[in-house]
Amino acid sequence: MTVRETVNAAKERIGEADLAELFEGSRKVTAAKGKKVVVLDLAKDPDAHELLASIALGPTGNLRAPSARVGKNWLIGFNEDEYAKVFG
Repeated sequence: MTVRETVNAAKERIGEADLAELFEGSRKVTAAKGKKVVVLDLAKDPDAHELLASIALGPTGNLRAPSARVGKNWLIGFNEDEYAKVFG
């Protein structure tokens, strides 16, 4: 898999085996599921990489949508407050 700016998840699966490459060089992952928000600091927390699959993948084993990389940070799932922090 090659990392691009956009991915059509309907045509290309991004599963657990792809996570290390996808999140390489990333610093923070903010994942929202309903009103619950989980923030992983990949740069400082050595255990954060082990938790990626549990917050980044949906029940089908594919990357949850929407997922967006903004600089070295990721937003996974949708939470209006978190998107407002990033996009204003």
